[in-house]
Amino acid sequence: MSGNGASSSSLNMISGEDVVNNNLSALVVDDSPLLRLLHDIHLKKYGLKVQVAENGKVAVDLFHLGASFDLVLMDKEMPVMNGVEATKELRAMGVTSMIVGVTSKDGPGEQQAFMEAGLDYCFGKPLTPEIISFLLEELNKHNNKD
Repeated sequence: MSGNGASSSSLNMISGEDVVNNNLSALVVDDSPLLRLLHDIHLKKYGLKVQVAENGKVAVDLFHLGASFDLVLMDKEMPVMNGVEATKELRAMGVTSMIVGVTSKDGPGEQQAFMEAGLDYCFGKPLTPEIISFLLEELNKHNNKD
């Protein structure tokens, strides 16, 4: 796991009930229908409004059309436009959403290159309920500062 100081011990201290928020939205970007469904189910369990995209180009196109999301779960390896390219393009467009990389490539070099594209965090697939709780807690902290 990479990111802004997240540790496994901080992941275990968060209760799912504390992070339910019906005002948050998420975009799940993954070429795997199974992982899109799994992440969709987990996020909806916490009250998020979820939309899915099968590759980075679809995600970028959604933002170009005016869509916005609080959280973007971005797969690294996808056809058409991969997660690194999509993340770079979204950041270049001024997108400030929390973008979380999700990858099956767990090596530090793989995650570092993905992080440098503009991610807030990067985790291995699939995201667990504990990681999703952690991310939602971070979103809530960020939203409470505004």
